[in-house]
Amino acid sequence: MRLPVPGPRDVLSALERGGDQVEALIGAVPRALALLERAETLLDGAQAAVGRVREVTEAANVVVVRVGAVVDDAELAVGRVNTLTDSLEPSLTKLQPTLETLADTTHPDEVAALVRLVDHLPALTDQVERDVLPVLTTLGSVAPDLHDLLNVSRELNEILGKIPGIGRLKKRVEEDDDIETPR
Repeated sequence: MRLPVPGPRDVLSALERGGDQVEALIGAVPRALALLERAETLLDGAQAAVGRVREVTEAANVVVVRVGAVVDDAELAVGRVNTLTDSLEPSLTKLQPTLETLADTTHPDEVAALVRLVDHLPALTDQVERDVLPVLTTLGSVAPDLHDLLNVSRELNEILGKIPGIGRLKKRVEEDDDIETPR
């Protein structure tokens, strides 16, 4: 659209036409100045809008770079998960029937008991190492000592059986034991 601003030819043409035209031309000067002022205001607004668009574009570029880094990290994680899943698939396929049976037959109380047992394992391990294992290592030497002790006990019993009156005492003790412990 052509702006109604008079050019140099219009000015010369108006001078030729006369005074009315000169007055109209002079009257158009304030309108032309107002139009020029409005155009400058529009240009300032357009420049401000372009500046804001530039800021938004730069901020969007920063976000795009960050999203790109997140996508790269996610691709690495997916690759690791795929590798792990591929390596575990044969074992999990073999274990699937066992896991299904375990899931079907395990009661929550049993799981709770197993958790409690696992909680006690460190203390139980310490006690086994501290108390049970040393006793187990000495069992090899205890057996002959027990055998000797049993032999001495038999010999002592035979000696006591030869003392006069012990037979009756022994008989009375056996009868008392039979009365106290019914069979």
